[in-house]
Amino acid sequence: MSADPDALRGRTFLVAALCIGLGLLVANQAVFAGEAQTDTNHTDLVEDLKIDREIEPVLATYIDEGIADASNRNASLILITMDTPGGLSDSMKDIVQHILSSHVPIVVYVSPTGSRGASAGFFILLSADVAAMAPGTHTGAASPVIAIGGWTLAVDEVMKRKIFNDTEAFLRSVTEKRGRNPSLAETAVTDAKAFTEREAQDGKLIDLIATNTDDLLRELNGRTITRFDGSKVQLNLAHPAHFVFELSARQKFLARIVEPDMFFLLLIVAALGIYTEFTHPGMIAPGVIGAVSAVLVLYAMHLLPVNIAGLLLIFVALGLFVLEAKYTSHGVLAIGGIVSMLLGALFLIRSPLTAGGVSLGVAVAVTLPFAALTVFLMRMVLRSRTWKPATGKEEMIGKTGIAISSFRTGSSGMIRVSGELWNAVSTQDIAEGMPVKVLRVEGLKLHVEPAKVPELARN
Repeated sequence: MSADPDALRGRTFLVAALCIGLGLLVANQAVFAGEAQTDTNHTDLVEDLKIDREIEPVLATYIDEGIADASNRNASLILITMDTPGGLSDSMKDIVQHILSSHVPIVVYVSPTGSRGASAGFFILLSADVAAMAPGTHTGAASPVIAIGGWTLAVDEVMKRKIFNDTEAFLRSVTEKRGRNPSLAETAVTDAKAFTEREAQDGKLIDLIATNTDDLLRELNGRTITRFDGSKVQLNLAHPAHFVFELSARQKFLARIVEPDMFFLLLIVAALGIYTEFTHPGMIAPGVIGAVSAVLVLYAMHLLPVNIAGLLLIFVALGLFVLEAKYTSHGVLAIGGIVSMLLGALFLIRSPLTAGGVSLGVAVAVTLPFAALTVFLMRMVLRSRTWKPATGKEEMIGKTGIAISSFRTGSSGMIRVSGELWNAVSTQDIAEGMPVKVLRVEGLKLHVEPAKVPELARN
């Protein structure tokens, strides 16, 4: 007896549905098991962040996002490994504020051997719940410096004390709450004193010295720390699981843009590209490059502490270079433009705490070629205004031709100009073979007059 095909298809469909359902159930259980395992591991999760260059706005954003990410993951600890010469004070203060308000305990660890937590890094180190250093490292040297291009500026005594007092008060407000030595910490500001890891520990500036990260976490396991708000937290790091929070591709790109030297270079490329497009329309490429650079400059200006006076000096320099091409100043305007652009570059980034800004070498290397190109392009534009048009009707004006036939005043006749036959009208009688000069072009008709032929010198 043969089986009913419809019944067979129904049983097959039922078996397939049961198999799919069973598979989904198994997968669902695996997911729950994985989540349960992950949640177990979260009790010892350590989120790793890095400060491995100068402290600037993009790095501050990275640290802020890392702290927020660790809080969302319910991490047990945030470990910030640091090696920095310092950076911008505004970015440093932003990092310190996020460290102080973090829900997750934070350890700042100056590592590896040979690293430093200098200047702005010193403030970040002392603001942490736990401050640690590796052997062969140093910190300190946090005196406020007002510098441009690597050259320190002298300020009057009142302004100097104002800056120092503000910096010292900020440092005391952090170190006292953290139970560290404020009087010794202030010497890093007042005397620019630096400390080795041993001197920092003996002076109660840091909490411990650890050879490496594993050694550091072993030392911290089971330790009870006091948070900035006075609460006590015991660290459970028996089985630490590390999660490395990396800079995003966007942040890596922006980190390059906000470097003072790169920012100045982009600013000059933007100005030169747009200037070239305006003076030589139709080249397209300089305009596109200039426009893209200008957008990047505007974005970087949103992040960097840009000095408006520096920008104005750079635009003044551009105006002086244009005037140098237009007027005879025997180089006075060009020299003024060079000086203005150099000062503008050096004043461009203001950093009241550390020596951040455009380096003098980059300022000189960019300014001199920019001055030469600007003057050259403007002179080309001015010279082109005196050139006779080489195409169109204007090309015919002033040319000399030969009358093919004679014709009287007001009547038309034929002439040959540059090998072409033209219908012409003359203001005077024209004889056949007489040279004529084109006065103007009216449609396909030329208005001419007899050409003056220089007399041959007689013996």
